[in-house]
Amino acid sequence: MRLTILGSGTSSGVPVIGCRCPVCVSSDARNQRTRSSALVEKGGRCILIDTSPDLRQQALRFGIARVDAVLFTHGHADHVHGIDELRSFNLVALSDIPCFGNEPTLSRLRRTFDYIFQDTGGESLKPFLSLTEVNGPFEAAGVPVVPVPLWHGKTPALGYRIGDVAYLTDCSRIPEDSLGLLSGLRLLVLDALRHHPHPTHLSIAQAVELVERLRPARAVLTHLSHQVEHAETQSRLPLGVELAYDGMSFEICESIG
Repeated sequence: MRLTILGSGTSSGVPVIGCRCPVCVSSDARNQRTRSSALVEKGGRCILIDTSPDLRQQALRFGIARVDAVLFTHGHADHVHGIDELRSFNLVALSDIPCFGNEPTLSRLRRTFDYIFQDTGGESLKPFLSLTEVNGPFEAAGVPVVPVPLWHGKTPALGYRIGDVAYLTDCSRIPEDSLGLLSGLRLLVLDALRHHPHPTHLSIAQAVELVERLRPARAVLTHLSHQVEHAETQSRLPLGVELAYDGMSFEICESIG
């Protein structure tokens, strides 16, 4: 199985429009972050996690030619507003693309993108998607997925575990029951917005504390703001904890037995 970080940035992306801070003007490519999204490739299937507003750019940059399913973490703009780009993948699949999320997320998708989910009589090409509410473990394009309930401030969000990999973006708290779903991980991708606390995201220190509790073989911190300089911050992280960057990719061997 392969997981690729398509975008490692927060809602504004990095550089931030109009900002001249050291990170926003940095020449280090790892400080240039599109909005958060990831791709899981397993058994010949391609599963997209969130449809970032930068999805077209990400797909072209990383050669994504097909999407067999989409897992939505929550309904905020920086995670769903690239949904219209799924039209291109419909032309490859020649069928609806199954999309999964919790009830609040799917309700927001139906309201915000009513032209997709209602017959509005328009003639323009639109994405063809099927929505499935997540209430427990399920299969996406034949791949087993375990949803991990999270709290993103007061918003209920979902992380996802696929095999020994878990992707948990946009969270400020992980309930105890969800922590029980995260043992024995080979890779944990975890929200870590900035150094100081935030009401709806984990800080880097809080994320590191969770990593120390869960003890995955490898941990990667994502959804990074322009307040996080890659090289300087990486130098202060514990062994086994890394900062994400766009295009970062992992090959994960499957557990046997």
